[in-house]
Amino acid sequence: MLPVTDDRTARVLRSIAPYLAEWASFQAGYHGLPGLQLAVGLRGEVLVDLAWGTADVETGEKLTSDHLFRIASHSKTFTGVLVMQLVERGELRLDDPVGTHVPELDGTPAAAVTVRELLGHQGGIIRDSSDGDFWQHGKPFLDRDELIECVRTEGVVLAPNEHFKYTNIGYSLLGLVIENVTGRTYDDVARAGIVEPLGLTRTGTELDPARAAEYAAGHTARLAHDDARRVVPHVDTRAMAPATGWYSTARELVRYGTAHVLGDTTLLSDASKRLMQREESRVVVRGTERGRYGVGLEVGVVGDRRLVGHSGGYPGHITRTWIDPADGLVVSALTNAVDGTATPLANGVITLIDLALAAADEVARLAGTDGALEPVPADAPVGRFANLWGVSDVVDLGGILHVVNPRAASPADQAVRLVVRDGDLVQEAVDGFGTVGEPVQVERAADGAVTAVRLGAMRSWPVEEYRRRTAG
Repeated sequence: MLPVTDDRTARVLRSIAPYLAEWASFQAGYHGLPGLQLAVGLRGEVLVDLAWGTADVETGEKLTSDHLFRIASHSKTFTGVLVMQLVERGELRLDDPVGTHVPELDGTPAAAVTVRELLGHQGGIIRDSSDGDFWQHGKPFLDRDELIECVRTEGVVLAPNEHFKYTNIGYSLLGLVIENVTGRTYDDVARAGIVEPLGLTRTGTELDPARAAEYAAGHTARLAHDDARRVVPHVDTRAMAPATGWYSTARELVRYGTAHVLGDTTLLSDASKRLMQREESRVVVRGTERGRYGVGLEVGVVGDRRLVGHSGGYPGHITRTWIDPADGLVVSALTNAVDGTATPLANGVITLIDLALAAADEVARLAGTDGALEPVPADAPVGRFANLWGVSDVVDLGGILHVVNPRAASPADQAVRLVVRDGDLVQEAVDGFGTVGEPVQVERAADGAVTAVRLGAMRSWPVEEYRRRTAG
């Protein structure tokens, strides 16, 4: 575990960890997901390890933190690490033409594409072959011979470095490069290079039939809100494992993500990590940015954070892991449905974290001055409340009470602060279309329990009480 260099950050994250799990659970239920794993870590310390919902809607099996998820294109990050390990050992160069290591491609346009161009999706290689129905189980994923035949006959679609062109076939080729350079199977290299050094026990390169009972089932998407979900069987991705075959858990992805944080040299030197994390491509279509990519890693921005990581889309599982390589925050969200909201969930967790950190910064900055903020009252009406118009969470984030809409994908955008003014709890007096500056009215039972709250003009009740009042 890396040392936590900012105790304040760690303290704030520990204090809000229960709410992060509660918010994510609400989001998963609100969007009708079968199940969700969420893990949040800071420099190796796991602060949230959530399992919500069901592993299989047909059997009703409860999802646990140990269920295995197919993490699909997360696989590319593992393959990128393995390539960089070979580069660090001098066994491979990033500017090597792929034909140097896969002689079956001699005489084809693909032979001249470099390792680096494959890692950055700049080689112009076809994405999934001209028949990619393996993504919906219409046929098996490509084996080694089929992969090479695909690249020989239809591999290069665009000139290298003409456009960013995402390619699973290109990353599958990198698996062959790794095997030919090392003389070992991709799985053997991955175990020795990543799985064993990190002590991972629930992570691997491909479907393991011996662990069939441990996998969370995949599920179909809903075309309409009332569609029933069906189980999607797991299959072997064969020669495409380096692009999409890996499995893991959210908790172990936090451990893996921590190895990408600067200062952790378990897998790679910081120099190699910086190269992987550097923006190689900014994907812009007709003036609209669609994403960014490095060398084996997606590059993203959430709020003021520059992040790296990857998403994953496997038949039945949608996943997302974000890593802040500077401060060591890692967030991994794994869902078991084709329409899973993994990226919005991970992004929402990060915005809540940053909302709390900003509040804690303000509390600390104003401490001891005339503008010092009153502490959160001990009897503050913390909890979840509902009325005809929706749901509101009153939660302490960083030492300031906030009203958060748990239905919002980006909860920080709509959050409202509650502050103490002249001994009363009020909504912060700022510009706004809502009831800013107005008092919060709290109704209590004889024992002091909150029975209702007015966050403005309308009364809201604890969720179960609201359900009771509106039943029928």
